[in-house]
Amino acid sequence: MKLKFTLLKLVGIIILCCGTKVYCQSTAGYDLWLPYKKVEDLQLLEQYKQATRSIYFQKNSQILKVAQAELKKGLSSMLNQTPNFTASSLTSNSIIIAKKSALEQDIVKMVKADYDQIGPEGFLIKAIQLKDKKVLVLIAKEDIGILYGVFRLLRLMQSHKTLNSINLVDTPKIALRLLNHWDNLDRTVERGYAGFSLWNWQKLPEYIDQRYIDYARANASIGINAVSLTNVNANALILTPMYLEKVEALANVFRPYGIKVYLTARFSAPIEIGGLNTADPLNVEVQQWWENKANEIYSRIPDFGGFLVKANSEGQPGPQNYGRNHVDGANMMARALQPFNGNVIWRAFVYSEYDDTDRAKQAYDEFIPYDGKFLNNVLVQTKNGAIDFQPREPFHPMFGAMPKTPLIIEFQITQEYLGFSTHLVFLPKLFEEVLNSDTYRKGEGSTVAKVVDGSLDEKKITGMAGVANIGTDLNWTGHPFAQANWYGFGRLAWDPYLSSETIAEEWLQATYSNNPKFVEPAKKMMITSREAVVNYMNPLGLHHIFDTGHHYGPGPWVNELSRPEWNPTYYHQADENGIGFDRTFSGSKATEQYAEPLRLQFNDPNTCPEEYLLWFHHLPWDYTLKNDRTLWEGIALKYQEGVDQVAFMSNTWDNLKTYISKEQYEEVRMLLEIQLKEAKWWRDACLLYFQTYSKKELPEGVEKPTQTLEYFKSLKFPFAPGIRPKWD
Repeated sequence: MKLKFTLLKLVGIIILCCGTKVYCQSTAGYDLWLPYKKVEDLQLLEQYKQATRSIYFQKNSQILKVAQAELKKGLSSMLNQTPNFTASSLTSNSIIIAKKSALEQDIVKMVKADYDQIGPEGFLIKAIQLKDKKVLVLIAKEDIGILYGVFRLLRLMQSHKTLNSINLVDTPKIALRLLNHWDNLDRTVERGYAGFSLWNWQKLPEYIDQRYIDYARANASIGINAVSLTNVNANALILTPMYLEKVEALANVFRPYGIKVYLTARFSAPIEIGGLNTADPLNVEVQQWWENKANEIYSRIPDFGGFLVKANSEGQPGPQNYGRNHVDGANMMARALQPFNGNVIWRAFVYSEYDDTDRAKQAYDEFIPYDGKFLNNVLVQTKNGAIDFQPREPFHPMFGAMPKTPLIIEFQITQEYLGFSTHLVFLPKLFEEVLNSDTYRKGEGSTVAKVVDGSLDEKKITGMAGVANIGTDLNWTGHPFAQANWYGFGRLAWDPYLSSETIAEEWLQATYSNNPKFVEPAKKMMITSREAVVNYMNPLGLHHIFDTGHHYGPGPWVNELSRPEWNPTYYHQADENGIGFDRTFSGSKATEQYAEPLRLQFNDPNTCPEEYLLWFHHLPWDYTLKNDRTLWEGIALKYQEGVDQVAFMSNTWDNLKTYISKEQYEEVRMLLEIQLKEAKWWRDACLLYFQTYSKKELPEGVEKPTQTLEYFKSLKFPFAPGIRPKWD
């Protein structure tokens, strides 16, 4: 009886703890980058209080009501006082938040030059002198610009920026900023490492989980304006009435936050749920079925974004099943959506089991001939690299090579090939590397970012997509620092020219602390993390050497899978003569898909950047690198460097524990411990395997493995997340 009482008392204490402001492990990280911590700097606190002492807020729509509620929430928490929203004349307030139509003419004249620079989603935040006092104005052309501006104002205050002389004009450079959820209808998440799917289809449409609202808030705060709810390996059931009413409920939640819903459309849906005996895109009945489906969806969701389609890829049905091509399939769907201004996003991730061409070449070869043939509401979604979201890949050669076709770049925020949610890897560093890559398609300076934002070829419709890393874990993303990857994707989708250092600093200040003694070392750790994972997994251009299926851990020895291009041995091609994939003019000729001077640069091992060396070249084990080391020594030392970098990250975090709570420190410390153990696993397993071909000793400075190659080959991982569980 006494034990029972003690347990009940303990439960009561835990509940009380979690229901108050006391930090609680179980709620750690739920607020993401929006905790709105109280401003402790007294001078800055007084400045903010003076600047926000009275607020005129134009409020005549759902979006504006949401914006005002967010402002109230943020200011109340950071300043510890309820903001004073007034209905008095604009000029009597310290802040004016409104669209141009509500402004007095003297204000309009003062901001006209800046106002003319913003687009429909942009905003202006400016300190102006109005008569005898200073006033802060937040102005936009549309309601959504006001919402984005409110979130930016709050972020500036979270980062302790002064508002006294602010003059910020900002507008997104990319129109469609899309999160792709690979969520299945049974709530498993393909390549998801943060729990199950957010979408509780059983309880929808009646039950609206608070997480749906907080999810929408988080996305709006970084400018994400579209979400695809379901897996690209699509289930046709999502297009049936019983699911569409549930999708409608989610769309209603997201709409006040400026977010449109997209759905993944299974190409064979007319057969599976429509009762037809074909899905041929040139069949009149099939065309009519898609037109009827579009009418049905838009009658429920007037602002429905459109369809995301994976077709004729990895066994998915598509137009090629009927002797048609990608243009036939995409344009058929696009015609059905045109009356409603909807889009078709057609994925270019294709490679065929019947084509023995280098997998890295197949998407380019298949899609480049279709440039200019897609309807104007079709966007082709292209992965950042030509293989599959590897820790490092050269940019996909399709970027810049389709001047008449809008290309969406697809990044993977979830870490399928970068350590899942147990490794700290700051992905904006990877995204930045790709976006800054020069395609040379129109001479020097023709960067991937210019392709994506449409400026290189004057594209009218632009987009960036990210495969989400979000699930039901209380902190949303599994690893606390994985939140920075969601955040960073949104910021780069808004402005693809931002630096990863800027993004890391913003996120650290909003999430953890403004103290420079915390921010600077933590930022260095984040920036180091991406190179670390490349080094301890896939150095010098090695790629796709992960264990089969789940992609958890190393598997460079795997060679028994049914399709050659599914086997790691296909990609590293290690033998007694050397290692690497020959994509030069004498090999698969993949280098020919790039513009000059990249073509010749990649083709010659002496000019090829060493980070891509084994991506493009098969070289002898004793090939001399730029540092005069042999290739074998270079590979081994890179693996060791990766391990050392993780140790540096762990030591850095230990030195930062005094600036954060014990719970925050311990959570990341334990995860870094896992990462260090697994970095050593990668190093030892890969070097032992490659050593069977190189026949060379490990160079000085590389730690000796404590296990055998046979041990590493014997490891099994039935607990690895990210794919549907199999119980046999």
